[in-house]
Amino acid sequence: MDAISQAIRYNDLLALYGNLLSETQKSILEDYYSFNLSISEIAENRGVSRAAIEDAIKKGKKKLDEIETQVGNYQVLNRIEEMKNTSSNKEELEEIERMMKHGI
Repeated sequence: MDAISQAIRYNDLLALYGNLLSETQKSILEDYYSFNLSISEIAENRGVSRAAIEDAIKKGKKKLDEIETQVGNYQVLNRIEEMKNTSSNKEELEEIERMMKHGI
């Protein structure tokens, strides 16, 4: 998976499951993936080592991947997006997608 695809995937996983991470993990992953800060920038902003940030990113990604493996929403949302392009039930699929993303 290339860097752009990985960033998109983890941004989506953060949106779905970010509240299940610790506040620190969530914040670091948002800085890295959503705000595109470098590991050095994040470390400097927090007054910690680069190794600490690298470790937090690695653990946060692992946790998001584990949650996704158990829940599978990201895969379902991707499939819905594919189906919207070929289905006559686009509105229904959009409603399902909205409900999954917002927990309604």
